[in-house]
Amino acid sequence: MNSAAGRAASLFFAFAFTYFLSALLRAVTATLAPVFSVELGLRASDLGLLAGAYFLGFAGMQLPLGQALDRFGPRRTLLVLVSGAVIGCMAFAQATQLSGLIAARVLIGAGVGACLMAPLTLYRRQFSPAAQLRANSWMLMTGSLGMVASTLPVQWLLPSVGWRGLFWIVAALLAVGMALVVWLVPADEQRGLHRTGGSQRGGEKGRDDGDGGYRSIVRHPLFVATAPLGFFLYGGMIAVQSLWAGPWLTRVALQSPAQAAQGLFGINLAMLMTFLIWGALMPRLAARGVDALRLMAWGLPLALLGTAANVALGAQAGAVWWALWCMACTFVSLSQPAVAAAFTPRQAGRALSAFNLVIFSGVFCVQWGIGLAVDALRAVGWGEAAAFRVAFGVLGACCAAAYGWFLGRFGALTRQASA
Repeated sequence: MNSAAGRAASLFFAFAFTYFLSALLRAVTATLAPVFSVELGLRASDLGLLAGAYFLGFAGMQLPLGQALDRFGPRRTLLVLVSGAVIGCMAFAQATQLSGLIAARVLIGAGVGACLMAPLTLYRRQFSPAAQLRANSWMLMTGSLGMVASTLPVQWLLPSVGWRGLFWIVAALLAVGMALVVWLVPADEQRGLHRTGGSQRGGEKGRDDGDGGYRSIVRHPLFVATAPLGFFLYGGMIAVQSLWAGPWLTRVALQSPAQAAQGLFGINLAMLMTFLIWGALMPRLAARGVDALRLMAWGLPLALLGTAANVALGAQAGAVWWALWCMACTFVSLSQPAVAAAFTPRQAGRALSAFNLVIFSGVFCVQWGIGLAVDALRAVGWGEAAAFRVAFGVLGACCAAAYGWFLGRFGALTRQASA
């Protein structure tokens, strides 16, 4: 391995370690949901709120995060925020009331808010477009590995350390991750946000706000076209993978908590392998002129069909069916590098963080919304399985509408990209 490749691998490892832990923290509530329901007496809406609190903190951090990434750089920004996640994990381990758990989880979400955006920003500045696609997919693969670790390994640890001890362990590992970033990631370049505008231009790709804001980013045609998909489909995929797949398996498919943990392990392992394959394929597809938007247009109908199939199957929709659905949903992950590539490197932090805000606002709304819908339907006499199916059916309808919105703008986007 030459020195340049070695430096790139070291940099990737440092970022991947912290992102692995952030993904574990994101998804662990799916495994711990039965424990919280019994020990704390939480209802479906309480579980949705507790899991969604992570995403509320995460989403609330995205706009200031984008400006910090572009102004101060990925390394410094990541270190400051992850220190907050360490404090959040320690607070969660000591909380005794739902309100304290929610507050700690908001802090955790805000603290890990840069664990993906910081590396993607640095990759946009330092890697070629093909290498960016590979690194993006393999970062998401690392996140899937964290979600795998949140299932059976957590289930195995619980009898010996308990859920409180688990969060103390994660706090310590996050501190190790910070040390790796200090050691392996080079110091940030001295750069500031554009204040004069126009120093890098080239149509839409080069347009920047004079004040380093978000106006030109959120008005960009690609951002407008993909934002609903990010909210409902990308957000819905994460909401299901990180919480609602578990309750579906226990309350609709009537599996035991141990069986559900095994199912979640399989779902997340399938996602890990899918992102590994995406990372290997994307540079080759890009070299042949197959871009991310075209792949999304071709592949996302599989996710819509998968949603309809799972709702129709009901109790027969076990972990295999949800794994296939999650795998089909990964086509939407191509939207992140597509959005980053549509802007200049100096705008990359803001563009990625703004799109991430859309995604994780969707996660929060879908996670809590499904819980609210299930509780409301049960309150008026619906059975639990039927309530879950209706809630997921509404999510599927929203995803279909978002895909229609994207298709309506697809032709204009592809013509603009080829111009």
